[in-house]
Amino acid sequence: MTTERRSFLASTGLALSARPLTEKEKLSRIASNSWPIRQLFKTRSTRPSPQSDEMKKKYGTLTMLDFPQFTKDTFPGVYQMDLFSGLFGDTTDESMYAKSEMTFNGNTRTVFEFDPSLPNARKWLDKMGAKQAASGTKCHHISNNAPRDLADPDPAKRRAGIDVAKKWLDGVAILGAKSMRVNSGGPRIAPGAIVTTDYPKADDLAKLLGYCIESLKELADHGGRVGVKVTLENHWGLTANPMNIRIMLDEVNHPYCEASPDFCNWEHEYHLYHGLAALAPYTHTTVHAKYWNRWKEQDVRRSVKIMTAARFQGVFALEYEDGPWDGVEGAKYLYKEVLAAL
Repeated sequence: MTTERRSFLASTGLALSARPLTEKEKLSRIASNSWPIRQLFKTRSTRPSPQSDEMKKKYGTLTMLDFPQFTKDTFPGVYQMDLFSGLFGDTTDESMYAKSEMTFNGNTRTVFEFDPSLPNARKWLDKMGAKQAASGTKCHHISNNAPRDLADPDPAKRRAGIDVAKKWLDGVAILGAKSMRVNSGGPRIAPGAIVTTDYPKADDLAKLLGYCIESLKELADHGGRVGVKVTLENHWGLTANPMNIRIMLDEVNHPYCEASPDFCNWEHEYHLYHGLAALAPYTHTTVHAKYWNRWKEQDVRRSVKIMTAARFQGVFALEYEDGPWDGVEGAKYLYKEVLAAL
């Protein structure tokens, strides 16, 4: 086969496949995910939740310290975990949480979020690390909603977002996490182009991209020092568009800043596979293998194949969102689909 032909096949994802993975190798490419079963976790909220009550009646109640063993019991052979930041800490110990303001859909509210830099929070992280060691599990990725405002026009908000992200990078390094998602912040819906006397321009978007790029450069440097990659997911605002993610990652140009795409977090159906393919070359550590009934048609196995065709060697985290099953059943469905595709 000519060199040109091999290059063409590789670029189109049709290169001759390597040997089939063993079952053990396949399982090493999968991570459990705490997001689909968040209704099972003890929280600080006192708001009634019928869905949570129903789930707890069926499966019991968990804390994050229970999740390593839950992973081993629920997904045979899986030992890696993707942990959601909002479920960290002992909800009965207020000294682990910091007060902050969060704006969502134009509404600002006070929230209390786990702060890895606080003394008792550090002790909790040590306990979580001990649970991992005892169960033979590993924290692979942190899906983190705490670091935000990285693209905010207000320099003070950007600095606060960067500082929060650094605290988390330091904290999750204790758990051995390879990567951590941050949110770009800025408008929930990214600004578009406006009409001009000449060609349309999107100057507001460009400014926000510039702010976020500078924030990410600082975080990538810090992530490199502690050994945790900073990732961008297709997750609201600037990152809803895969082209924006590519722009930011190209501009940051750092081995500790990459993509962690989600199979279903897209704004329209054409992104479902094309958007994923656009981000695949920028993804090396983590991807969210998701099922979400917001899309009439979705093929989990096809999405896995898009990633493997791009030579992705990382981990598929089982992040079921919504559909015909509950969170546990949905994650088990994804477990089977990803294994079959690998």
